[in-house]
Amino acid sequence: MDLKEYLGNRSALVDQTLEKYLPAGDRMPQSLHQSMRYSVFAGGKRLRPILMIAACEAVGGSAQDVLHAACALEMIHTYSLVHDDLPAMDDDDFRRGRPTNHKVYGEATAILAGDALLTEAFRLLADAKANSGVSAEKALRVIEILARYAGSQGMVGGQVVDMESEGKEIDFPTLEYIHTHKTGALILASVQVGALLGGGDEEQFAALTRFGGAAGLAFQIADDILDVVGEQADLGKDVGSDQERGKATYPALLGVSDARIRAGELCVIAVEALAPLGDKAATLQSLARYIIDRSS
Repeated sequence: MDLKEYLGNRSALVDQTLEKYLPAGDRMPQSLHQSMRYSVFAGGKRLRPILMIAACEAVGGSAQDVLHAACALEMIHTYSLVHDDLPAMDDDDFRRGRPTNHKVYGEATAILAGDALLTEAFRLLADAKANSGVSAEKALRVIEILARYAGSQGMVGGQVVDMESEGKEIDFPTLEYIHTHKTGALILASVQVGALLGGGDEEQFAALTRFGGAAGLAFQIADDILDVVGEQADLGKDVGSDQERGKATYPALLGVSDARIRAGELCVIAVEALAPLGDKAATLQSLARYIIDRSS
C-alpha cells in the first residue's frame, strides 16, 4: 500500500468510527451536535489519528487497537481549531475552505461545541466498552498523556504564549516553545498513545517519543512556510494571516530558506529515530517526509 492509499484508507476508517462515536445531529440539543459535527467532518486530513495508527502498527498492533483513542484525539484537535478561530483569538473567517464554526453557528454555540468535543473525547477514553481488552492501568496512562499534552503543559500553554507573542520580537527558545507545545504536543501524544496501545516496549516507546518530538516541530514549521508561500485554495484559509497578525513563526525569525533547512533537519532526526523499529516503521518514515513535502 503506497502512502496516498494508506492515508485515504486510514482517514476513511477514522471518519467511519467518528460517525459512530459522535452524537447524531438530530439528537437534542440539535444545534450543539450539528455544530460539533460541522467542524469534525469539515474535511480534515486526520493526520494525528493516522500517526497514532501508524505508530501502533509499527510496534506490532493494529488500527482496531487505537481507533477509540484516535477518534478522541481528533475531537480534541477539532475543539482546539474551533476555539482558535474565535474572534477573541485568531478571528478567522474560513477553515478548510468553509466558513468557521462561529460564522455559521454563532460565537456562543462555537465555544460550547468546542467544550463538548473536549469533554466527549475524555468520556470516550474512559468508556469501558471502547477500552475492551485494555488494562485499567494502560487506559489511565493514555488519558494522562492526552490530558497533559492538550492542557497548560501542552497545546493550551503553547496557544497562550503564541497570543502573548503577537507583534513582539521574541527569541528562538520562545518560538520553539510555542511550536513544540501548540502543535507538536498533540503529534507527540499521538505516537506515544499508539506505542502504548499497540503493546510497544520501553525502547519502542522512547524511539517513537523522539520521532514525535521532531515530527511535531517539523509539521508546524511546514505550516508556517505554507502561510507565506502557499495558495488559499490548498490551505483552506487566508494566506499571509500569520504575518498580518505579527505571529511568531520560523519564516519570520529565520526566513523561508532557513526555515526549510530546519524542517529538513528535523525530518532526518525523525526518520533516524525510527531505526530501532525496523521495517515496520516504513509508513511513519513516509509520513515524516510527507509533512515536510507539503511546504516544498
